[in-house]
Amino acid sequence: MVNRVFHLCRRVARNQTAASAAEFALVLPLLLLFIFGIIDVGRLMWEWNRAEKATQMGVRFAAVTDIVPSGLAGYDFATQANVAQGYSVSSALFPGVRCTGTATTANCTCKGTCGFPLTSNATAFNNIVTRMRRMEGRITPANVVIDYDYSGLGFAGNPYGPDVAPIITVRIRDMEFESIVGQLFGGVIDKEGFASSLTLEDGTGSVSN
Repeated sequence: MVNRVFHLCRRVARNQTAASAAEFALVLPLLLLFIFGIIDVGRLMWEWNRAEKATQMGVRFAAVTDIVPSGLAGYDFATQANVAQGYSVSSALFPGVRCTGTATTANCTCKGTCGFPLTSNATAFNNIVTRMRRMEGRITPANVVIDYDYSGLGFAGNPYGPDVAPIITVRIRDMEFESIVGQLFGGVIDKEGFASSLTLEDGTGSVSN
């Protein structure tokens, strides 16, 4: 009888099933965290690539279609600001414009003192956003900022388009990456800083390649 109890105790002591289960239970959360972390990194790289490409598509569209600050588009610096015909417009007369918008409106503000009207073309703004959404469908008008900055190009009295050919920069703001691991720990990653720039070409029309 004693021998049977002794052998039974030895079998229980040598049984590794429960120990393996306990070890697996301890390792499993770390393993899942590692796997989801790898997935998150891949998704993050994909999201960043989409955001960057969206700004590139947006600025290309903005460079060859109607400019958002419509007051600038129709302003003649030669007759209305006394700039000699054919001369370039100075940065004092065109310090730059920043445009933002919603689904139905656009708002352009001067970066200094502007003599031209600060009227805005909401259709042009939303056409740019629509082009960007082809690459990143979650972009809304509130996520897009368009800057028209001084470049020194263009000339007063241009009969074929705006008198200035600004550097256009399209950027994304207020977008977040929804991380699986971040949701577990309450953290988010901002998709900020994505921007692309080009110089204005003709600045008229509604079609781009």
